[in-house]
Amino acid sequence: MSSSKDYDSMTSEEKEVFDKAAREKEAQEQALLPYRWTQNLGDVDISIDVPKGTRARDLVVEIKKKSLKAGLKGQTPIIDGLLSKEIKMDDSTWSLDDGKELNIHLEKYRGTEWWKCVIEGHAEVDTSKIVPENSKLSELDGDTRGMVEKMMQKAKGLPSSDEIKKQETFERFKAMHPELDF
Repeated sequence: MSSSKDYDSMTSEEKEVFDKAAREKEAQEQALLPYRWTQNLGDVDISIDVPKGTRARDLVVEIKKKSLKAGLKGQTPIIDGLLSKEIKMDDSTWSLDDGKELNIHLEKYRGTEWWKCVIEGHAEVDTSKIVPENSKLSELDGDTRGMVEKMMQKAKGLPSSDEIKKQETFERFKAMHPELDF
């Protein structure tokens, strides 16, 4: 299918078949990557298998705001490229678990975006099909919480706090200028 219009015209059975094929293709592409990755709105976690017995000093891991390089010293890096989005370097870390798995934790700079891929040019996932786990409004950071509250107000058909403030300001202006015809 070439457009969302084509997809929208499909029957529910056709959509199901199309989505299943797309998920299988995506899974195959992701399986070919030299790493595994997961994400939630705030972070990305990457796992890389390394030879058993690997020590931290055997690794090269460079986490930068817009790039990532990771691998074994003296060998071609397993990951080396531009990140699809910026990260918070100070909150991003890596660890070596049981001498056989390198784990990299990246904190997203904007915790409100799904990443299509970790490294630009690598296999992508369809972010429109991501079903996030449920979270509590109180668990969200201030900016995200404010945005979600506005969206919830709008979904209920109620005015947002910004719209209420604008309306109140307009009403005060009208009261101060009765000579104007509104």
